[in-house]
Amino acid sequence: MRMMRLLAGVALASLMGVGAAGAQTVLRSSDTHPDGYPTVEGVKYFGELVKERTDGRYEVEVYHSAQLGEEKDTIEQVRSGVIQLNRVSMAPFNGTVKETIVPALPYVFRDEEHMHKVMDGPVGDQIKAAFEPVGLVVLAFYDAGSRSFYNSKKPIRTVADMAGLKFRVIQSDIFVDMTAALGANATPMPYGEVYSSIETGVIDGAENNYPSYDTARHVEVAKYYSLDQHTILPEVFVMNKAAFDAMTPEDQEIFRKAGADSVGRQRELWTEMTENSRKKVEEAGAQINDVDKQGFIDAMKPVYDKHVTDDVLRKLVEDVRATQ
Repeated sequence: MRMMRLLAGVALASLMGVGAAGAQTVLRSSDTHPDGYPTVEGVKYFGELVKERTDGRYEVEVYHSAQLGEEKDTIEQVRSGVIQLNRVSMAPFNGTVKETIVPALPYVFRDEEHMHKVMDGPVGDQIKAAFEPVGLVVLAFYDAGSRSFYNSKKPIRTVADMAGLKFRVIQSDIFVDMTAALGANATPMPYGEVYSSIETGVIDGAENNYPSYDTARHVEVAKYYSLDQHTILPEVFVMNKAAFDAMTPEDQEIFRKAGADSVGRQRELWTEMTENSRKKVEEAGAQINDVDKQGFIDAMKPVYDKHVTDDVLRKLVEDVRATQ
């Protein structure tokens, strides 16, 4: 951790003007999604607010489309201070921040409104605090909608239809175990490899939300989109803690407030894009169907038994379910 702070301090100092009044600090932020995607635009808006509220002393450069690497790589870059900001899915943090296991659990949220209430409340605050010991400060939780399975073979209507199919999943043990509990085979791989892997038959499909299914053009190679809606997994926007700690308390408050203020903008854009993406994939020939969701929910008991393993996590699950 001491080495991470040192590296972050060096990286931050190298970006700052030396000795001049009003010196500017340029912070780099990574996102795997394309330009215009709601998370990218949410971070851009955050950057606008920071620049305005610090009178230009800080500027945020957003590197979209995995220009700085896939999520696993950029998580290590932001923890070490090579980059200062990062928007990633919460699932890849399951191994380092155990509290992130809870929002990644299948069917833990009733719907997106329930997820908002949970992540905007005390449970969200507890999860934010858990990032700091691993060198990160959470500035915002962003929407990523509900994730469902899609494939190139057939519609999925019941758990039995999942048998034997090969799906790409996020690099997370929970997603691997969830897929196995449904009788399918999970293949963790980087997001950027999914299209070619479906096209060449390495996998049969993947699981994601409408905007990702649309913008990554997976609809071209996997026409069957089945609305099992297994997870409503928030995205997380984080900052290197050493870089954050190097700022004045006043600037820290500006960054925290800008992160919170960017959430509303991101959610508006997300709702709009989800509606547009559903229309686009339907026009592109996607066959969208409902599923026997209760069967999927019932199949998740082994996943909870394996991953909700201590009192902290059990209490968090109870708190999520009790949130009205």
